[in-house]
Amino acid sequence: MDIRLLPQLQQKVTPKQIAANYILQLSSMELQDVVNQELEENPALDLEEQQNCPLCGAELTGRVCLRCFGNGTRAQQATYTQDNEPLEGASLTMRDDDDDEFDPIARVGSEQTLAEHISWNMRVLLPRRLHPVAEHIIGNLNELGYLEVPIEDVAKATQVSVADAELALKAIQSIEPLGLGARDTRECLLIQIDRLVELGEHVPPRAREIVADHLRELGEHKFGDIAQALRTSREEVQNAFEWVKADLNPYPANAFAQGPGGEVGQRGSSLRPDVIITRNEDGELEVEVVESRRFALRVNPVYRELVGQLQAARSGNGPVVAMNDQERQHIREYVTRAKFFIDNINQRRQTMLRITQVIVECQREFLESGVQHLRPLTRAEVGERIGMHESTVSRATAGKFALLPVGRVIPFSDFFTASLGVKDVIKEIIAAEDSSRPYSDQEIVEKLRGDHGIILARRTVAKYREELQILPARLRKR
Repeated sequence: MDIRLLPQLQQKVTPKQIAANYILQLSSMELQDVVNQELEENPALDLEEQQNCPLCGAELTGRVCLRCFGNGTRAQQATYTQDNEPLEGASLTMRDDDDDEFDPIARVGSEQTLAEHISWNMRVLLPRRLHPVAEHIIGNLNELGYLEVPIEDVAKATQVSVADAELALKAIQSIEPLGLGARDTRECLLIQIDRLVELGEHVPPRAREIVADHLRELGEHKFGDIAQALRTSREEVQNAFEWVKADLNPYPANAFAQGPGGEVGQRGSSLRPDVIITRNEDGELEVEVVESRRFALRVNPVYRELVGQLQAARSGNGPVVAMNDQERQHIREYVTRAKFFIDNINQRRQTMLRITQVIVECQREFLESGVQHLRPLTRAEVGERIGMHESTVSRATAGKFALLPVGRVIPFSDFFTASLGVKDVIKEIIAAEDSSRPYSDQEIVEKLRGDHGIILARRTVAKYREELQILPARLRKR
């Protein structure tokens, strides 16, 4: 045994690579927070003073972004989500040609959350002593608007009687949208039925009795069993079912903004695209990363000038700068940190640009003709085309969104989900079926193979159908 010195090559991840990967995987909102934090901590980093549009990142010359709201096409692109639903506040920013100002009253109304809406109304309906009880109930509503805790626990936590807690709950249940504060779906629907009866609206004769006593059988389409139990006709039960499905809402909180985890009372946020895919005048698809216009970072001019003076003095081409060692270290450290951060932002932008350009090239038919033309594409294939590892492509696309030329904002993951096209075909097949004899999963398999040339197993069709939230054939039958 002896001791020897041997040269050896070893791969190590540098701090710069770690920081670059961290910046790359951030979403648009997270990147905004990181940039703001770095601007606060680093005096050598500067952000050029210009107002940018929060949606597309373009420079604002007035109060309204002409790129997003200057014409109908761009307005549609900026105000619709991936499900063709308008983004929150879209109707406020879409303005008439003659109206140059936003309506402050409408803006305030749009920013009200469900918790604020209930709290505002319950203060009129309840005496002041019950306001804390109502606030406690509001805080325990789930994402559907249902009360998750027993009313006895509410009374105990707020130190009031159960009767007072019930009174506060009844006041909340009387607030629009009806059904808030219900303990389950049955109570939610009964609250709506009772209110419609009070208002003199049309309610099928046996609808309340069916919902109160036979809701499970109604959901399973056991109309014959319900008719036999209530000594009525099957047609009357089916009419009540159609009315419940069309006129009642089991999810009363869905019309209001919710937080990322489904918390009631949080302000919803619009989907911010990280990449914009547009068509130029020649009809060609172009890619632009929003960060190229959203973050105009630079080294502070004062620090840049001081660094130049230090370098000139060191090389003998300039006067000696009157600074102590601590001040020189401060300038070098923060200027180097600022350049390091700017380089990471630029590298993120270049990586996302290259990846999106490859995706556009591979999914051109999807962008031009719709989801049924989405071709199978993997992150490994994209990485191979641009000389990157699959994990890098995954980091660059995770939690990111793209604005399509048709105006929809979709997550990058949709480009790699080939089943979206098949799901759309399945949805069309089920939409065109005869409601008196819906297609079974096996029949859908046969139609996919015969009409569209798509070969799938029956269990795969069942899985896709469940992901589309479509009931099986026996429950779709009328």
